[in-house]
Amino acid sequence: MNLADTPVQPIPGHTLLLLLLQVGLLLALGLSLGRLAQRVGMPAIVGELAAGVLLGPSLLANIAPGVSGWLFPRDAAQMHLLDAIGQIGVLLLVGFTGMHLDLKMVRRYGRRAATVSGAGLLVPLALGIWLGFLLPVELRSPGADTTVFALFVGVAMCVSAIPVIARTLIDMKLIHRNVGQMILVAGSIDDAFGWLMVSVVAAMATTGVEAGRVALSVGYLALLILFAATIGRVVVRAVMRAAHRSGERGRPVAAAVVLIVLSSAGTHAMGLESVLGAFVCGIVISTCKDVEAARLEPLNTTVLWFLAPLFFATAGLRMDLTALADPQIAAWALAVVVVAVVGKFMGAFAGALTGRMNRWEALALGAGLNARGVIEVIIAMVGVRLGLLSTEMYSIVVLVAVLTSVMAPPLLRMAMNRVERTAEEELREHKVLALQGLQAGRKDSP
Repeated sequence: MNLADTPVQPIPGHTLLLLLLQVGLLLALGLSLGRLAQRVGMPAIVGELAAGVLLGPSLLANIAPGVSGWLFPRDAAQMHLLDAIGQIGVLLLVGFTGMHLDLKMVRRYGRRAATVSGAGLLVPLALGIWLGFLLPVELRSPGADTTVFALFVGVAMCVSAIPVIARTLIDMKLIHRNVGQMILVAGSIDDAFGWLMVSVVAAMATTGVEAGRVALSVGYLALLILFAATIGRVVVRAVMRAAHRSGERGRPVAAAVVLIVLSSAGTHAMGLESVLGAFVCGIVISTCKDVEAARLEPLNTTVLWFLAPLFFATAGLRMDLTALADPQIAAWALAVVVVAVVGKFMGAFAGALTGRMNRWEALALGAGLNARGVIEVIIAMVGVRLGLLSTEMYSIVVLVAVLTSVMAPPLLRMAMNRVERTAEEELREHKVLALQGLQAGRKDSP
């Protein structure tokens, strides 16, 4: 029997109508609220998540259940269509995050940043695992293994979010300060470690916690890194170089998308998380000297203004903040937030002091690395997909992402006001301003 004998029916008309309405409403409201959030000094992700919260079970389902039931029916197939679009956005967003990882900066500040990042990872990881074992069974998805759940909570507690951190530092004009550079490097290490840990925990959730299977997942992880550093690097550079030399404007963007998606498929096939493949591929693309960052700007625009806001709005759609009305759930939510904040601050602060930084620099590092933002939301969605998090626990983890991202700017401002500027920082800032002025002049010239 061939394909012609059994044609696949196209998407039903009503299903397509709902999908178009869902995408249009979530995107329009997400972009509007994201802009509003930025105007009041908060990250755009706060507004984008709020769009889903307003249209989801937290509000619309309560005030207009008939409208909510029609627009967002409890139909897995319908929701999967929306999730599929969002998943492509996640992969490209994470891939772009990897492209912005400055390996030269990592090598320059590597030793001190490793000390800060190590403490900033281990302390919240340990506290998160401890808390994960204490959390009630109601916060776990039915059938979830207790050990895997606890490990997942630990990983969720220890990550940072480079996109949120970088945007915050740029907006506050701290990106060129030594502490700002250190935050970026330590956060990059956190991100890389976080994706590796998520992949291992995901493999444990799908294959079991037997030593042999865990060892196999770790082996796949090592094989992935080795492949990326050798054959993968050669292949990616060859593809991106050919796309760049073609002279066609959209070819580098198309090549980057193909590489990121196929890399994601590869890690997924290995039993690891697909986002890990996207992140590693992005790092490899960033090493391609022949590719100009400006040639990939259309991809950046598409991701940041369409796919990413839609994903975060969809993520907010899964939140149910009405669950926090239960005193027990609210108490555990408070405990998770406290452990997440205190663990990250304590770890980064101690690591910075060990690295011979003063207390205000250490406080700034803790404030910057504490922002979970984008990465925490993606990890929460992974937890739902793996069948580890209940709706209540998912809502709590996303709440941590929002609160820590909102906390970062005021704490950074307070700490950095007490950190003296160095001559090196002044020189670095003057060079950047001169370069920006030169580029602006070129754009204005006929």
